[in-house]
Amino acid sequence: MGDRHKGDEIKVLVRNRRARHEYSVEETIEAGIELRGSEVKSLREAAASMSDAWAGVENGQMWLHSLQINEYPQANRYNHEPKRTRRLLLHKKEIEKLGRAVDEKGYTLVPLELYLKEGRVKVQLGLCRGKQQHDKREAAKERDSRREIDQEMARRRRG
Repeated sequence: MGDRHKGDEIKVLVRNRRARHEYSVEETIEAGIELRGSEVKSLREAAASMSDAWAGVENGQMWLHSLQINEYPQANRYNHEPKRTRRLLLHKKEIEKLGRAVDEKGYTLVPLELYLKEGRVKVQLGLCRGKQQHDKREAAKERDSRREIDQEMARRRRG
């Protein structure tokens, strides 16, 4: 049958591009997410938006808020609510640790991407701090200078 396993690769479904611009990511955590069938089908078509999404601890459980997963057209009456709150699946100690970081140290939990891993939808959460305006400008300057250096190096290699 070969050495290929069904779920070895990771397929990114949705990426939160704005998160790395708005926040500096201190740590990343992988979490499972509790979804309905129509949500999984919709996610496989990348019909989702993470721009305003955030996670928080309530009653000892981790919840993902404001993640928009568009309705799946073929699900008709069995469809889901697009912006419902979804439970994240983490170990109790992880939830307690993240909850303390958010409460005491002023961090924010932001989903960075949704992806398929071994046939299951996972969320990569970032433990983040908000960037100030001057930090964003500094990051943009650094990115631009890195791009210019790379372009110059490529020109020198070619000619």
